[in-house]
Amino acid sequence: MQDSTTIGGFAIPSANRLFLALVAVHVAAGLIAVIAGIVAMAAPKGRGRHTRAGLIYFRALMVVGVTMSLLALGHWPGDAILFVLGLFSVTAAWIARRAAIRRPRRLRVHIAGMGASYVLLVVAFYVDNGPQLPLWRSLPPVAYWLVPVVVGVPLIMRSVMTHPLVRRSESHD
Repeated sequence: MQDSTTIGGFAIPSANRLFLALVAVHVAAGLIAVIAGIVAMAAPKGRGRHTRAGLIYFRALMVVGVTMSLLALGHWPGDAILFVLGLFSVTAAWIARRAAIRRPRRLRVHIAGMGASYVLLVVAFYVDNGPQLPLWRSLPPVAYWLVPVVVGVPLIMRSVMTHPLVRRSESHD
């Protein structure tokens, strides 16, 4: 049986110091991404707090993506699904950021991509950690997938369809 480490009540499937260091960076970047994502979503859109928080989210997510890749490769094939979720999250954010920077009128792509990226980040967190979380461990594993999607997708759709900046850009076309 492989060694494991428990930190803050979370079982980490390794005692290797390099692996644990990667986990520490991964967790820190993940927390920064989650908080920055919320700030970007709640901030008035346009230059300022939204773009600063969005850039922090994007950069933290890139760190999460790199560390996730290394961690998943270290526990392949058991963490393959986490690798795929992370890859999709990073890809969605990359497309969304390019849409906002290169083509400011592609706001729907930006909103949908960043929203999908965030939802996938949350899904990956619950898929990996749900069995160790007090409320979540009593739920069936399918809930780790469905709850973030059921909450996030309608919010993304509402934003894509009704956000004032989207409507304003469409009226100028």
